[in-house]
Formats: sequence, structure tokens, C-alpha cells
Amino acid sequence: MSAQITRADIDRAKAAGGDVVKHTPVLSSAAISERAGGTVMIKAENLQRTGSFKIRGAMNKLAALGSLAANGVTAGSAGNHAQAVAFAARHFGVPCEIYVPAGASISKMAATVGYGASIVEGGDSLDDAVAAARLRAAEAGMQFCHPFDDLDVVAGQATLGDELWEQIANLRRVVIPLGGGGLASGVGIAIKSHDSSIEVIGVQVAGCAPYAGAPAADGPIVTLADGIAVKQPGAVTRPLVERWLDDVVTVGEDAVADAMVLLMERAKLYVEGAGAVGVAALLGGQISADSDGVTCAVISGGNVDLGVVPGLIRRHETNAGRRLIAFARISDRPGGMARLLALFAEQGANLIDVQHVRDGVDLHVRETGVNVVLEVRDPAHASRVLDAARHVGYAIEPSDHM
Repeated sequence: MSAQITRADIDRAKAAGGDVVKHTPVLSSAAISERAGGTVMIKAENLQRTGSFKIRGAMNKLAALGSLAANGVTAGSAGNHAQAVAFAARHFGVPCEIYVPAGASISKMAATVGYGASIVEGGDSLDDAVAAARLRAAEAGMQFCHPFDDLDVVAGQATLGDELWEQIANLRRVVIPLGGGGLASGVGIAIKSHDSSIEVIGVQVAGCAPYAGAPAADGPIVTLADGIAVKQPGAVTRPLVERWLDDVVTVGEDAVADAMVLLMERAKLYVEGAGAVGVAALLGGQISADSDGVTCAVISGGNVDLGVVPGLIRRHETNAGRRLIAFARISDRPGGMARLLALFAEQGANLIDVQHVRDGVDLHVRETGVNVVLEVRDPAHASRVLDAARHVGYAIEPSDHM
């Protein structure tokens, strides 16, 4: 066990979570297991109260503060930590102020307010919001709650590791998202207290991977896995991650997007980008499934902005060959468009979108161009649709964009 976090600390965190923290299910996935080359199960922490694992650490932190939190707590966050601290503060009956950067997710902030917190805009970046929350705590005699760099928070997240040990027989490998390091190090400590031979592997997103040796990026980080886009490891969590994790790997944005869609389509789970990185690493081959026992991918959260989902679906349908984008030249006379669309319908292609293109294209004076987006069954079906259009005289070619 770590000299800093003991078995007694983890047991106290379990008690602090009480009936608030759910024992989330562990689910099998034949689709992921087949592609990863071994038995893979997924820990569905996206079904946790407030939508992520963060409630574990927040509940333990508030319990540890006790009467010190009588004047309230503050936090800087734009997502999962905000919701968890707000929920925990309501549970313990103390005021809560959350500082958020400009442009924070409206849906996540609405959920945070719904848990009883006050929202205050705290600058242009998450770092600004955290700094504002720290200052407010110092000025008002409130307690600042860090999202990961805190031993009470790490002990709270460690309770997830104990659940894995209880739920999965022959557990040999845990694949876990790695941002600031609170969850990954806590789970590593808990798991290895039961069996030190079980591997714990952290997964970072390539655009922000300080634990994997990548230098901190300047400016804002744009990634689907924004929940783990932490530029600098914590003073508390860095040595814990270095001691208790067996390896750290990275995955790219496309792999994260693919994992999110696969989890929706095959596992029926709504998972945020940060929560899907472990599955992405297994699907992409950065991590292999254990050949003899069970590999568990921890799905750390499910707070997805709804606006992201249509783009994920469009990308997936296109890559899978189920969406055809094409440019055609047609007669610029009444009925010209209708005849082309009727041909698509005859071939069983479903029209998603159509746009006229008259500028920037070499067209005959009595022609117009159209970009169409069609839903098709597979690449072979797309080829048949194009061939049918060419057969009756249309000049039509696949296009890269709409």
C-alpha cells in the first residue's frame, strides 16, 4: 500500500459514499473482446450518480472536511467535477460555488445548478476558473476542492478499484483513463493492495499527454476527451501514478470518436470522450487484452454534450461506407432535380441533404451542380447508385465534402 493512502483510508471513503455512490455494473462486451483478442469487460461508471466517477472523491472530500466546510466549498470546473462537488455539498448541507470558464457547457452547468450550486464565471480558461475558486475560498473562509490533487479525493476514487476486485473473477488487467491522475492512481492502489500482479494501465489522449512524456501544449486544448485534458500532473498524483501504474499509452482523436460510437452502437452505452479512451486503446492495439484472464476497461463518465453526437454519427456512417457524398451535374430546367432524386429512390438510397452549386464550378449555361448526401447500405450499394446514375447519362462523382 502507498504510505500516503492506506486500506483504512479507502474503507473510510466507502463509508463516506454511503448510499449516494452507486456500485456501478460491470458488463461483458463480445464486440470489444473479439477485436481486443481476449475477454474484456467494461466498468460502466457512466451510469454513476452525476454521470461520472467524480462523486466518489467529492463525497469523501466533503466528509473529511466535516465542520470545516460549514461556510461552504468552492471548485473550478466546467464539467464532471462541478456536478460532483455540487451534489456532495447538497448532501452535506453546505453552500457551494462553482467557478467556470467562459463558454462552459450549458447542459453541464444546468445540471450543476440543479444540484444547488451557484455558478460564477471565472475567466477565459479552466486555469482561470480554478484560480478564482481558490481566491474565493481564501477570502470567504470556504474550502477549495481540487478535482484530483488531493489525498481524500484519491482515496474516494480508489473505491472503484475495490469494486472491480469484488465484481470480476480472474481480473488481470485494468485499462483506465488518465487525466490528472486521481482515478488512475486510486484504482492502482486499491487493486494492487489485493493482488500486486494485476496490471493497471493509464490511457491519455495524444493532444494532452503529460504522463506519457508529451510537453504541455500552449493555449486551449481541443479534444473529444476534454475530461482528461490536464496539462500538468499534480504534486500529489504524479508520484502515485509513477508508482502504481504499470504503463501509460496514448490514443488519437479518431480512435476516441470510433470508441464512442462503438459503445453507443454495440454496448448501448452513452460515453464521453474521456471515458472512452480505454476502449479506444484496446480497439487500436495500444493495449492488448490479457490472454489468460479478464481485462477491464473503465468507462469513467457519460456526460456527453448532445451537440457532439450528430457529428460522431455522420463521421462513423461515412467511414463505414453507409453515407455517400456525391457531386452531380444536372439540367437546370424544371424537373431536373426531381428526376435525379427519383433515380436515387429507385436504387434504395435515402436522401439526407442536397445543395445547389452554381459558383466556382465549370458548368454549361443550362446546367447546375448539386451536392447530395445519401444514406446507403454499404460501399457496394454506393457503387451501384453511382453506376445507375451514370448509366442514364448523369455526370456524377463521389465528393469529399458537402
